[in-house]
Amino acid sequence: MSKYVCLPIVVLLLTGCSQKSADDKAGGEGAAAAPVQVAAAKRTAIHSFVTVEAVLYPLKQANVVPKISAPVARFLVQRGDHVRQGQLLAVLEDRDLLATAQESKQLYEQAQAAYENTTQATMPDDLTKAKTDVESARQALDAAQRVYDNRQALLRQGALAQKLVDDAKVALVQAQSQFETAQQHLKSLQTVGRTEQVKSAQAQEAAAKAHYENAQAQVSYAEVRSPMNGVISDRPINVGEMASSGSALVSIVDLSRVVARASVPVQQTAALKVSAPATISGAGGELTGKVTVVSPAVDPNTTTIQVWVEAPNPGERLKLGSTVQISIDAGAIPNAIVVPLPALLASDEGGEKVMVAGSDGLAHERPVKTGVRSGDDVQILDGVKEGEQVITQGGLGLDDKAKIEVTKPGEADAGDKKEEGGAK
Repeated sequence: MSKYVCLPIVVLLLTGCSQKSADDKAGGEGAAAAPVQVAAAKRTAIHSFVTVEAVLYPLKQANVVPKISAPVARFLVQRGDHVRQGQLLAVLEDRDLLATAQESKQLYEQAQAAYENTTQATMPDDLTKAKTDVESARQALDAAQRVYDNRQALLRQGALAQKLVDDAKVALVQAQSQFETAQQHLKSLQTVGRTEQVKSAQAQEAAAKAHYENAQAQVSYAEVRSPMNGVISDRPINVGEMASSGSALVSIVDLSRVVARASVPVQQTAALKVSAPATISGAGGELTGKVTVVSPAVDPNTTTIQVWVEAPNPGERLKLGSTVQISIDAGAIPNAIVVPLPALLASDEGGEKVMVAGSDGLAHERPVKTGVRSGDDVQILDGVKEGEQVITQGGLGLDDKAKIEVTKPGEADAGDKKEEGGAK
């Protein structure tokens, strides 16, 4: 009989324990309060940063192409050498060019001598002779005039035949013609002839000079010099090989300043502006720079926008071609609802949530829409109001409407240690 009396008692005890467990799970009066720490959602300004991966490029680079095609006589640099602007990098074979330049020099000197002879000797001699010819023609004309006049006088007196008068007239006409011809020749030398001769001599001298300067330039092209300060990144040919005027002899990169090029999603570029502060982080450290390019066009294949960040690279800490991370200051967002980042939790339905400590002593689950994240803060676009207490510690694993107890930092640990001490 005692066996049957004990059975209802056991059933009652099991029923009571099951009811207590259900009450605890539902956050009822018998449930233990979970210790949590909270922080108030506040309205303040939050800085927006855009952080993406990028590839590092040099700000300046040059493929040095020779202006002439010739074998390489010697190289004065190797890959990895630092060079300065104007430094001699290589010398090409130039013996044929030197010979041509020497020939052009001689032709130029010959043209100079011809010009000097034309202006200083030939032209004065021609002018002197022309003036002498004019004077002689004038004297001959005067003599012929006197002979003609005398014969006409004798003809009137009947002392001379008509034929002799006619001969004197013919001689006078010839003398007049010779005088006029001499005068015209002198005038031509003094005006058109002299000017054209001088111009011709000047043109010949100028042509010879241009040919000589061109030959000198060809000789200078045999010396290949650096157009910029930098480092030799490539030297594809060796001494003795033919350098072509269409191919790079050496390649130079300037590592003192670098550019990180990134493809940024369109939705993150609305606040990006040229000259915005930015940092470039890589294996060699962190560089401080600024945005120099925000492309106005969207890549239709990736729906991204090209953004460039330029920065000085002291000590050449970051290497070209490496993958780096850029962080761009997109400016401050005023009057944003901000909560500590630890308050943000992953929702079971996807997305994000926070747990709000209510005045009823219970935790209330709130799905939220987030915005900018900066350091330990996150912007809440929807789901939390200013002044509400969000759970920053102890919220992980809490059910909606679970019973909570708000503690200050360190109180929960102190309570746990006290319980452990009592258990001992």
